[in-house]
Amino acid sequence: MFGDRLALAERYVDMLTTAGVERGLIGPREVPRLWDRHILNCGVVVPRVPAGATVADVGSGAGLPGLVWAIARPDLHLTLIEPSLRRTVFLEEAMEALGLEQTEVMRARAEDVTETFDVVTARAVAPLERLAAWCLPLVRPGGVLLAFKGRTAEEEVASSQVTLHKLGATDIVVSSHGDLQIPTTVVEVTR
Repeated sequence: MFGDRLALAERYVDMLTTAGVERGLIGPREVPRLWDRHILNCGVVVPRVPAGATVADVGSGAGLPGLVWAIARPDLHLTLIEPSLRRTVFLEEAMEALGLEQTEVMRARAEDVTETFDVVTARAVAPLERLAAWCLPLVRPGGVLLAFKGRTAEEEVASSQVTLHKLGATDIVVSSHGDLQIPTTVVEVTR
């Protein structure tokens, strides 16, 4: 997944286990399962992203999945959208420490962003209907929203079909990624 950039991923994990925990971005109980539950969980989806794509990570928090994708795929142009000052400071420090020049941090709420992107992603942000209202306007026509979801993905899609189509969704697919103990479930919404 990370190839010759594995050392960067390891440095990022070190940042999460130290500064990330100290600043309340990652809970201390998450440290032992950081690789499986967070890093690999995010990384297994990155092959779904087209080469050279512009990507927005909405509610980036500690950089999951945005920084993981930036490490794994230096061809992507990432914008980490996060309203919290505490989190944006951490994201900027991590980007600088890891030399992720193709990545930028935008301190903003998703609904205040006017740019559009090839791919918009979000992980652990909000229920699908609310998330789509914030994220689909950021997806350029023909682009995709990749919303990380759990076991309730199918139910969330079923209950938000009307809203998704009103927001411009043309195709909605629930997919699983990775050969992990718990595969990563993503709702893919094409606009």
